[in-house]
Amino acid sequence: MPFAGKLVSEFNINVAAEKFYKTFKDGCMHLPTISPKFIKQVEVHEGDWDSHGHGSIKIWNYTTADGKAEVLKEQVEFDDEKLMVKKIGLEGDALDHYKTIKFVYQVVPRSRKHSLLILTVEYEKLDNDSPYPYKYIDIMIGMTKDMESHMNY
Repeated sequence: MPFAGKLVSEFNINVAAEKFYKTFKDGCMHLPTISPKFIKQVEVHEGDWDSHGHGSIKIWNYTTADGKAEVLKEQVEFDDEKLMVKKIGLEGDALDHYKTIKFVYQVVPRSRKHSLLILTVEYEKLDNDSPYPYKYIDIMIGMTKDMESHMNY
């Protein structure tokens, strides 16, 4: 019996939707500088930084809120119309507890300088004892708040 679900967090940010999406899509190599508490390193595994678009594979070294270092290899999908980034877990620490895990970032324009950010973790647990992926939504929230601060500096 599958144990699938979603965790969702929505909040307003003081950044234009297109700017936030473009930074996430084209500038993820800067995230270790923008959000060093959470993101330690991002490497391109397939592709390169100039063409790391839809379907590229990256390896993320990150730290959870409790200070644990983890690694995730993910494949990215972009939806330019919906201003949405989807990261699909392929290998790594997150898959110790989940059969599948996806991280979705969507930016919805509200005004010229304000947006709604919708963060979603879609998952299927390996078994009923697997934890809910709260630590991953916490990383997503922390990292995106760091991005907002950086863009408003």
